[in-house]
Amino acid sequence: MAHPGFFQRQAHARRNTGMLVFLFLTAVVLITLAVCVVGYLVTRSETSSLAFHHWLLSSHGVITASAVVALIGIGSLVRWIDLASGGERVARMVGARAIDPDTRDPDERKLRNIVEEMAIASGVTVPELYVMDQETGINAFVAGYTPGEAVMVVTHGTLTQLTRDELQGVVGHEFSHILNGDMRINVRLIALLAGILMIGQIGQFLLRAGFYSSHGVRSRNRDGRTQAAMALVGLALMIIGYVGVFFGRLIQSAVSRQREMLADASSVQFTRNPEGIGGALFKIGMKGGYLDTTSHASDMNHMCFGEAARMKFTSLLASHPPIDVRINTIQPGLLARLRSRLRDTRPSRDLRTGAQAPVGSAGIADVAREIYQPVRSGRTSPIARAAPMPAKELSSQVGTVTQRGEDFAIGFLEQLPATFRTLLYTRAGAIQLCYAMLVYELSREQQKERLALLPEHPVLGCQPDIMGKILPALKSIGEGVRFPALELAMPALRKLDPEEREGLINSVRKLAAADEKISLFELTLTSFLSRHLGDHAGRAVPVRYKSYKPLLPAIQRLLSLMARAGTADNTEAQKLYQEAIAGFVDTRKDDLSTLEKVTMRQLQEALKALNSLSPLLKPAIIDACAHCVSHDGKVEIREYELMRLVADQMDCPMPPL
Repeated sequence: MAHPGFFQRQAHARRNTGMLVFLFLTAVVLITLAVCVVGYLVTRSETSSLAFHHWLLSSHGVITASAVVALIGIGSLVRWIDLASGGERVARMVGARAIDPDTRDPDERKLRNIVEEMAIASGVTVPELYVMDQETGINAFVAGYTPGEAVMVVTHGTLTQLTRDELQGVVGHEFSHILNGDMRINVRLIALLAGILMIGQIGQFLLRAGFYSSHGVRSRNRDGRTQAAMALVGLALMIIGYVGVFFGRLIQSAVSRQREMLADASSVQFTRNPEGIGGALFKIGMKGGYLDTTSHASDMNHMCFGEAARMKFTSLLASHPPIDVRINTIQPGLLARLRSRLRDTRPSRDLRTGAQAPVGSAGIADVAREIYQPVRSGRTSPIARAAPMPAKELSSQVGTVTQRGEDFAIGFLEQLPATFRTLLYTRAGAIQLCYAMLVYELSREQQKERLALLPEHPVLGCQPDIMGKILPALKSIGEGVRFPALELAMPALRKLDPEEREGLINSVRKLAAADEKISLFELTLTSFLSRHLGDHAGRAVPVRYKSYKPLLPAIQRLLSLMARAGTADNTEAQKLYQEAIAGFVDTRKDDLSTLEKVTMRQLQEALKALNSLSPLLKPAIIDACAHCVSHDGKVEIREYELMRLVADQMDCPMPPL
């Protein structure tokens, strides 16, 4: 099997979720014990001075502990449900503004161009972009549960203070989080921290209530004592709440630091320019990246490109390694060069002094050595000079950005007609693109006949004026434009209402079934739209299977289709299928012969089931499919699109071949 670096990182991210739950439960136990100590001291006289361990088993102790656990659980559950919609909700939570896909702002256009290049080169649908207009610091983060539904949020300072190379470095860093499965754990960590902080918030409320009541109209002494006791209990709970904050920051630090180093390294691998991300980090060190206009800065600290909140005990609680360490880990001596350039252009009084990375920082570099070792010797990675990867090793390309992929993305965007590209950024243009891709190869009369099947609708109906601009562009560019164009159109399609999304999917299915047969591309398009615009779009898929045995029927359906797609000869198809299925069963004992027909519904059900496999088991599925379509030494466009469908449905971003 090909090198499964992407899949190993996905598996590691899922293991981090288990560690996160363990740390959360540990914090809950400690906070509960601390609150029980307060409850024990308050009720001790009423329970005949029981020892603490006996008091814990009394009705007072059980009620106190249960109440604390319930409050923490409710706090986390409420935030968990609140963030169920994924990255879009997180962006709204911090007050970010959605960037119009057709924006005319030059800084926003620069960001969109960089993100589009990176998305096409990596095989990820273009993320929705947001900007925090009031934030002058330099920072960014991505959020979401799956790569196909990610959002990227940047501050206004990031847009206006970074050069294109530096912004590309930041985008590469954030794409690493998308590809490595970090987003899911980041969003869930926000929910878990909300529960840990509940006790402190209740303590603040009780303290305020006791304080303001004590300054109001006093009644009897008993009331005064009650208010004083409430204030004292509130103060104790608030102190315990800060203990919760401390544990929350420890959890953030434990989960985040190593992943930030890996993301820095991946950014260099993606862009082949250490000075891009290095310059962005250097400017953060100079100007800061704190989020000052949102109350959620500390909640978001582990998600951001740099530290988002000020805190004490930074060396212990920081979610990111020190800036100097990150820069010198990217490339030794880079920090000195950046400082030297700054001295050439800035007065010495404006320079901030800072020590070089300590000798011990070399240990941190080992964390990501496998990823960024090729770029240490210079600006250009040997990846850029490597020979093309054989198609049979397709799984090794999943979750990566190569020189060839980036060159393709840049060339593709440059060749797109301006009007055609602009239409993809609008809802109407994106919808008409979906229809046009199904009819552009037909004659003019057949196009009119098919498009007449679409229902009359102000948004979803056929719009001849737009269609007249999209169809010629598709014909001139060729079928290779279809998937990249669809990726560019996804931000606009995501803006459709749920009813409009359902209507679009139904209309596409109607056009695809008009000739009473389904082509590979029609199958690919309908499945892709259902995956990203359907009712369950954006939801995380849990791991249910850690072996292939329960999914052999699904594997049989998929490989039967792939073998028939790889050749028109039935005998050759049987041979390809037997070679591919042999990696999952003993063909001498188990009879899993090729299926004569695989329907669209059967394929979608099979891919949905296979997406529940453990990440480390998915590469074999990708490589088995690749074996079928590349047996003749090449991969046709229709075969690649089918491979893209398989990879997309299994949450495996596949770059262009």
